[in-house]
Parts: sequence; C-alpha cells; structure tokens
Amino acid sequence: MDDFDFWNEVKKETNKKGYPLHFKEREIYFIRIGKNIGFEQNGKGEYFLRPVLVLRKFNRYFFVGIPLTSQAKEDMFHFKFSFKSNKHSYAILSQIRAFDANRLERKIGKMSNDDFGELKKRLRELLKL
Repeated sequence: MDDFDFWNEVKKETNKKGYPLHFKEREIYFIRIGKNIGFEQNGKGEYFLRPVLVLRKFNRYFFVGIPLTSQAKEDMFHFKFSFKSNKHSYAILSQIRAFDANRLERKIGKMSNDDFGELKKRLRELLKL
C-alpha cells in the first residue's frame, strides 16, 4: 500500500506541473507512468518513471503512447527496436494507452521512421477486430 500512497502524492504534484514540454510523434520520453495494478506496467524510482513512445499526438495536452521495456520479449505483443545505442528496447504493444502531457518528464530519444512505420503495421495487425 505504501507504493500506492506515495504514487498518489507524486500524481498530485504531476497534476500541478503545467505543460512545458513540446512533444512529437516518434519521440521517446521518460514519463511519470505511476504505480498501477495487476499486469499494467509501472514506473520505477522516486517519480515512477518509464520510457514511453509517443504513438499519436492529439493536441499539446494529450497523446497515445506505448510503454517500453528493456526485457527481451520475442512475441506478437512486443516490438523490438534500437535508439541512441546498440541496446535493444521493446515496445509493449499490449500496453498502449492514453496519457496526459503533464506526465512527460524528459525526452530521451526518437524512433526511426522505418521502425515507426513497422511498429504501426504490427499494431494494426494486433488490433484487428
């Protein structure tokens, strides 16, 4: 319960931040993703941070993002790519969700055009209804 209580305090602080960052699709940010329940991805550290790819920007306040992990997962729910170095990251396609821009902490990179196109293709396949 302590993590949830602490996250609640961080969330209150996050809500007061304002909207100082200008973000674009394909960019990767550490964001305050929080302490979540069950199998939902959590952030880590003092501000519950996790890297997230901006998939679709709706306006300067709101976007759809995909949390990232460094844990190797080779399945239909993960998309492997690299940015900034030879180290691989994995977009967790099953964890796609909407985020408020107040959660943005700092930009850490950008996905290549080719990888972004391939990720969107994989996501369309995964979400076929």
